[in-house]
Amino acid sequence: MLRHTRRLALLLPVLGATVSAFAADPAPPVVFLWPAGSPTLQGAGEKEVTTPPEPKPGERINSIRNVHNPSIEVRLAPADKACGAGMLVAPGGGHRQLVWGSEGADIAAWLNSIGVHAFILKYRLEQTPGYQYRVQGEALQDTQRALRLIRARAKEWGVDATRVGMIGFSAGGALAALADIRFDRGKSESGDPVERQSCRPDFVALVYPGWAPMDITAPKDAAPAFLTSAGLDDAFHARQTVEFHNSLFQAGVQSELHIYAHGGHGGAIKARNGIPFGTWHVRFHEWLTDLGVLVRR
Repeated sequence: MLRHTRRLALLLPVLGATVSAFAADPAPPVVFLWPAGSPTLQGAGEKEVTTPPEPKPGERINSIRNVHNPSIEVRLAPADKACGAGMLVAPGGGHRQLVWGSEGADIAAWLNSIGVHAFILKYRLEQTPGYQYRVQGEALQDTQRALRLIRARAKEWGVDATRVGMIGFSAGGALAALADIRFDRGKSESGDPVERQSCRPDFVALVYPGWAPMDITAPKDAAPAFLTSAGLDDAFHARQTVEFHNSLFQAGVQSELHIYAHGGHGGAIKARNGIPFGTWHVRFHEWLTDLGVLVRR
């Protein structure tokens, strides 16, 4: 009995330190995009719906619905890895939900591992019952506001304001496409310092993107793009990926395209039993390197 008591006494400090370290790990900061009372906000009193419902601190959130107060979750790369680039991450979910875990948190963690600061976008969803949100309306406004906000607070977050990109998945890919072709360089007349910032991304990535019919004609000053999708087993998204590439190509904008033989829709960054589509992020890393995004300055 004495021997067991001594062992327990030795273990307790270690366990206590572990628990304290876990408890001290702060949740990522959340920054709301619009000031309280902004005329664009609706449903401010409604509660978001998450899976799992009412997650405990530190518990993984898989999906989010019923978004009315859009925001970005700030996930900065470790100081010893950070290269200064930042990326807005737009999860998909058919504009009904945000696939927050696999297309948000997992992507942010990977970006952090290669030295890129990540900002996960929580945008308003067109398929929110009882509301009239639109992809090319409120969701695009949230996207543009997020890009402006990252630049407005670039110094605070250690971001190079000339290396602010965006990556979008599925429905989030539609927002990345729109951000790439519909932008301004800042509203100089605005009294809001955030609105005076440019909402043009410096580079974009679209992963199995998809959208309802919309004009995707690229201007000649659209940002360079990385585009990828699986093939015939995700033909709808592969077709739109190719169409966007063609639009950029015709405008003389750099675009790298990867269409894999198969791989289906979704899955984000998780490998799929050796299917090559599960390596798209390796190609993306190479593209970022070739573009000069990852150089520490």
